[in-house]
Amino acid sequence: MCRGLAALPIACLERAKDVKTRLGILLHKPELGHRIGTSRKLELGSRRGDSSQEVLEWRESFDQLLKSKSGVTAFHTFLKTEFSEENLDFWLACEDFKKTRSKTKLASKANRIFEEFVQSEAPREVNIDHETREITRKNLSGATSACFNEAQAKTRTLMEKDSYPRFLKSASSQDMTKQA
Repeated sequence: MCRGLAALPIACLERAKDVKTRLGILLHKPELGHRIGTSRKLELGSRRGDSSQEVLEWRESFDQLLKSKSGVTAFHTFLKTEFSEENLDFWLACEDFKKTRSKTKLASKANRIFEEFVQSEAPREVNIDHETREITRKNLSGATSACFNEAQAKTRTLMEKDSYPRFLKSASSQDMTKQA
């Protein structure tokens, strides 16, 4: 590493990596006219083993989309184009967190999730209000499988009301539906 970069705080270097990744994604956005490699559109049956019925069910409700492993993958790919994949990543981390049974693992996972997604200026901060953030911070003191419930619910609502309708209108989603 060059001397100039070594003097920068780790947080700055991490943000720079994030910016680099996001700029790379922009190169792949079809509306910008830059397609690298093969087609970036999600295709029915490609790499995911999507069934036609499953793809059609994604359109019925956000719950149906979240129940489907390939639906989550397709939605995550879409969210990357909108630079909001941290919302789904947080929701998935919370779902995994709820399955944790060990008290010691529960506390360490809770702190990791909070530091990555919830605290102010977190590397992948989700868009929640200050009150929810503070409630979640207080819940960490006695970490239970429910300590992220309110923050997770707000993030889910944001995705369902905002990102999900745009996903359904996206070219890749429309193409998958036509193929189904």
